[in-house]
Amino acid sequence: MHGLFENLFSNAVEHAGDDVTIHIGRLREGLYIEDTGVGIPESIYDRIFEYGYTTSDGGTGYGLSIVQQIVNGHEWEISVTESDAGGARFEITGMEFVDAAD
Repeated sequence: MHGLFENLFSNAVEHAGDDVTIHIGRLREGLYIEDTGVGIPESIYDRIFEYGYTTSDGGTGYGLSIVQQIVNGHEWEISVTESDAGGARFEITGMEFVDAAD
């Protein structure tokens, strides 16, 4: 999971700058990570997880590909949309949560 968060956080800072705010929250069967950056154009949602795909001049295109590999390794699903602040929002679903009281 460390690589998943590291790459999503790094991606937000790389594309939105040091002033970006990142929020993490729980969904019914997963979690979301969203930021206050410039967002991702809907026209490339289906490409951003491809190995080597980048919109940054200095980017490698590895970060979101690694995120996809981690998600797939856990048999979860990931999708991207726009956050309420207009930034990127990644939703990871298919997770099971354990109640700490059990």
